[in-house]
Amino acid sequence: MKVLVLGPGGREHAIIRVLQRDPSVTEVHSAPGNAGIAAHAPVHAIDANNPLEAVELAQELAVDLVVVGPEAPLVAGVSDALRDAGFPVFGPSKPAALLEGSKAFAKEVMAAAGVPTALARVAGTTEEAESALAAFGAPYVVKDDGLAAGKGVIVTEDYDEALAHAETCFATGGTVVIEEYLDGPEVSLFVLSDGTNCVPLSPAQDFKRIFDEDRGPNTGGMGAYTPLPWLPEGFVEEVIQRVAAPTIAEMNHRGTPFVGVLYCGLAATSRGIRVIEFNARFGDPETQAVLTRLKTPLGGLLLAAAKGELPADIELDWDPRTAVDVVMAAENYPDTPRRGDVITGIEAANALEGVHVDHAGTVSTDRGIETAGGRVLAVVALGEDLADARERAYSGVAAISWEGAQNRSDIALAAAENRITIPTPL
Repeated sequence: MKVLVLGPGGREHAIIRVLQRDPSVTEVHSAPGNAGIAAHAPVHAIDANNPLEAVELAQELAVDLVVVGPEAPLVAGVSDALRDAGFPVFGPSKPAALLEGSKAFAKEVMAAAGVPTALARVAGTTEEAESALAAFGAPYVVKDDGLAAGKGVIVTEDYDEALAHAETCFATGGTVVIEEYLDGPEVSLFVLSDGTNCVPLSPAQDFKRIFDEDRGPNTGGMGAYTPLPWLPEGFVEEVIQRVAAPTIAEMNHRGTPFVGVLYCGLAATSRGIRVIEFNARFGDPETQAVLTRLKTPLGGLLLAAAKGELPADIELDWDPRTAVDVVMAAENYPDTPRRGDVITGIEAANALEGVHVDHAGTVSTDRGIETAGGRVLAVVALGEDLADARERAYSGVAAISWEGAQNRSDIALAAAENRITIPTPL
């Protein structure tokens, strides 16, 4: 089959890399892609958020499947336009993508489906925010209701900081969701859905804060690892039973079936599993680690989901090794990242055993590969265990440089040192 992958980032690079391992995939195209993707797949300079441009490209290429990577095209209705034009699409419709596009809507769906999640209030004014913050107390959790590329959430002990974040959202005409704080480690679980059936991938953990020891502002994610050796037996099965399947069933009941990846952002709390958030697509940077371990051909899986033919009882095949990825970001990320710095050492990193580099914010110029975004690269490694995978990933990071490059040094460290625990049930 011929596949078109929409999106410009590291997630899309990882998807394309794994699609090209599938014997049934004869061609993979990317739009708009990046410098790393362009090295081994044709790229097309369109606006992937524009439904008309996406349809025209799919028709020109006569593709058999379109995979929509980021959230923005989904919320813009790109998948709907492609389906209307007759293409199988892996990615939810605009109404279904509202599970990510509005946190308030996601809470409404979870309530209807009986899905365990944090108690929350929607606030649209300073008075409403003050009331909700007082009701839940510290630590305060304030989320921009709309899309914010993973950076619209603040968790703080500082009341004034929490209120200021809410007021910043109000100033642009938005609303916020204010929640109770959830204790316990976080887990990311991708669940493939054809609108009815659910197939989980390997659970992962990512790292949102910019600095070591979870300090500094939230980012889109600074690294990830999978599998999670500290997860209790039966965790994934419980998430499917209590979270994913009821949510998919509720979306179906509403007449907006969810076809694509339901990203379940979870907390393993003292009161059991709780949903932190849903996303409507593969998460970045978890995808780079998770798909690296997937041995089941990806193209066939995504096409089956797009056609409503995903077998409910399919057993996926996984590499037994551990995957760790470390994101390298531009100077001043996540604020206003610096661009245009020449990157060296990517080939040296790719040459290391068990290591490869997925590009995100890169562009090719006559000077070489340059930085062109906040998160620039993800260095991905497979190892026999967490310690081995970490060592390989950080060897790759050490081989790469550009002016102002930054990365966390503690990705998967706590897990490697057996320091992650799930709170004792209340």
